[in-house]
Order: sequence, then C-alpha cells, then structure tokens
Amino acid sequence: MTEPLFSGVIPPVPTLFTADGQFDRPAMGRLIDRLLASDVDGLFFLGSAGEFAHMGDALRRAVAEFCISHVNHRKPVLVGVAHSGTAQTITLALHAQRGGADGLVVVNPFYNPLSEENLYRHFKQVAGAVGLPVIIYNFPALTGQSLPVSLVKRLALDCPNIVGLKDTVDTLSHIRETLHAVKPLRPDFAIFAGYDEYLLGTLILGGDGCIPASANFAPQLTCGIWQAFHRRDYAGAILLQQRLSWIPPLYSLDLPFYNAVKYAIRLTGVDIGVHSLAPAAPLTQDMMARVKDILIKSGVIE
Repeated sequence: MTEPLFSGVIPPVPTLFTADGQFDRPAMGRLIDRLLASDVDGLFFLGSAGEFAHMGDALRRAVAEFCISHVNHRKPVLVGVAHSGTAQTITLALHAQRGGADGLVVVNPFYNPLSEENLYRHFKQVAGAVGLPVIIYNFPALTGQSLPVSLVKRLALDCPNIVGLKDTVDTLSHIRETLHAVKPLRPDFAIFAGYDEYLLGTLILGGDGCIPASANFAPQLTCGIWQAFHRRDYAGAILLQQRLSWIPPLYSLDLPFYNAVKYAIRLTGVDIGVHSLAPAAPLTQDMMARVKDILIKSGVIE
C-alpha cells in the first residue's frame, strides 16, 4: 500500500452532556448527523476535545459504543483510547475494536516522563494487542513530553498497523522532520496536523491532512483547504487558510476549551447544550461574545 488508510479532515468530536453531567445522546446524535452531512473524511471520538480525561472508564465505553453505532459505517470512526497505563489502554482499545471502530488513536502515557524505550514499548504493546489501525497522537502541551522523530520512525517500521501520526505541536518543524524521516520508508504512513493553522503548510510539505477542532463548527474552511489544494487551486486554499487563521484564539478563551468549541457549534445552528464535566466551567458572557466575534471575523457566521 502506498496511499494512507486515513487522510483529509477528521474532526475531534466533542462529547455532549446535559446540565446535570449526563451523556446527552440525542444532542450527540444531532452533532454526528451534521458532521456526516459535511465533507469531513471521518470522525474522531474521545480525543482531547472529546473530554476523555475527565471521564471514568464506564462513561468512555458508553460514549464509544453510542458514537460507533450512530455513525453506523457511514464514515470512518477513530476512537481515542488514551490512558496513563499500558494495560488500561489495551483494555479500552479492545473495547473499541469489539464495538466496530475503524481505527484507534493512542497518546503517550501522561504524568510520568518516559524513556524513549518505554514509549516504544507502550505503543508496540498496544498495536500488537489489537487488529485495528493505530494513529499515534503527539500532544506535548498536554502530556508533558513530545514524541521524538526517531521513535515515530522506529514504530512506523516495526509495527505495520501503526498507520499515522496526529502531530499537535505548535510548529511545522516536527511535522517536516517526521515527514522526511518516515515517508520515504512508509509512504502509506499518514501525518496529520493537529493545529488548524498548520493544515496548508502540512499539505505543502507532503502531509496528509488535519484533525482540527474547528471542523466541528466550520468544516467548510478546513475541508475547503483540503479540496482546493488537491485541485491545485492554491489561491483559493490560501484565502481559506487566512480565514481559518482567525479561529485559534478561540481555544485559549478558557482552559479547558471544551465549552468554547461547543458554543461555536451551537452558533452555527446545531441544537446542543453547552455543558462540560468539571473542572471545566460555563463560559462567561464575555467569552461567548468573543466566540461569536471570532466566528464573524472568520466568515463562519454573519
């Protein structure tokens, strides 16, 4: 195989809750249906934007089961199985596999820094325990540790079902170095930008797409960049990337950023509540006004 199994624009879908903290299945179904009707190339559940870090394992399993079932093979489904322990990661991975996921997304264990050899052992054990494709998730701002290019290359060569990398790093250099190290040896290995504003740069360098939170409320921007680039409409891609450049400040309006993304989705017409699990807090009126201003400046809403 020379073409990546996964490519394009795959949103990390938020998990929706009621005001009392219960998983809101009807709202989740409405959001999934909206995304399925868009041009996104797949859906990623239980990633960072999916609030997995604030959930117990039972809730994570319930969310995975519902989302996989509701998508019902209409587009590829990736399920995040991040955990700070290898055995627990494998347990979640096997559950997602039994449920019908198309692929897994695995972040490096967090809290304790790990040697490169222990990082390698973690990913290799997870990949060896499942029959699904695995995408490695590098997010050093949250895990506290970046995945070295040498590690990614080694895993790509040693583990055939490790098929890609989501590189959520605030620079193109790590993406570039990974592309140069891995693509000549495994052209089917997909490299995704994690940050919206690096989508076009990643494509220019030879990458395979983006896994951006903005695709939940403005898929026309990231999908438009992907489509324009591949039909060689570079001027159009640049204009869309310039519009997209207004979006990133939304993610720093509050920490964590869950409710800012959910409110942006709501402003684009999806009937959902804007509630997240503690310790996330409700948005202030000022924050909501700033989300709206960002969407207006980017041309997402009038």
